[in-house]
Amino acid sequence: MAKVIIFGASSAIAAKCAELYALRGDELCLVGRSRDKLEAVAKDAARAGSSDRVRTFTADLDRLEENGSLVERVIEACGGADEALIAHGLLGDQLQSERDFTEAERIIRTNFTSAISLIIPIANYFEQQRSGRLGVITSVAGERGRPRNYTYGACKGALGIYLQGVRSRLYPAGVTVTTIKLGPVDTPMTATHEKNALFGRPDGVARDIVSAMVARKAEVFVPRRWAAIMPIVRNTPEPLFQRIKALSGR
Repeated sequence: MAKVIIFGASSAIAAKCAELYALRGDELCLVGRSRDKLEAVAKDAARAGSSDRVRTFTADLDRLEENGSLVERVIEACGGADEALIAHGLLGDQLQSERDFTEAERIIRTNFTSAISLIIPIANYFEQQRSGRLGVITSVAGERGRPRNYTYGACKGALGIYLQGVRSRLYPAGVTVTTIKLGPVDTPMTATHEKNALFGRPDGVARDIVSAMVARKAEVFVPRRWAAIMPIVRNTPEPLFQRIKALSGR
């Protein structure tokens, strides 16, 4: 039995991950903004695992100056931590972010700066403990800047680079850092997006995430088909890329 902390636990994907952790008998500490949503996730997880070993903590993860003490408080209340998953994110409004720095900064704060403000204290704790698994959800959008989502994509790409450094730093301590490069998933976060065959489902995506962390993988595309797709997107020469509407269009 492991002690698992999930940040952004009320998201559809994180909720499914929580159920999987509960099924294997883990003790869960769920952190999120909405108390009502967290309680619903906690009940589903407890039901899935036939266990009451689920705690909830309400917090706004965009309040960066509070995240260090938040991590310490959650770890202390849970009696330690063996695994942590950072799962919160915000697509934001790309067009608005091109014209208004306030929207750009909002996207950057949630998708990059907030994640780092959590990673630092978690990494320090695991390093001192000399064990632990950290998983962070990024995005395939971070593989290349595209007009439809480059503010969001830049955050996820930068986060991936940051995690490479953290992973190598923590390697001597026996700590695993898994970068989860997530493709589009059919969740409330993408409710206004036109769906196609490339969209994943929360339950399948959650299984891939938990499996990747258990296997201590460094980087993983989820769903797995994106591992074949993204090298093409990433490596297409820019003059050609700009002429292919499916890649460079809005």
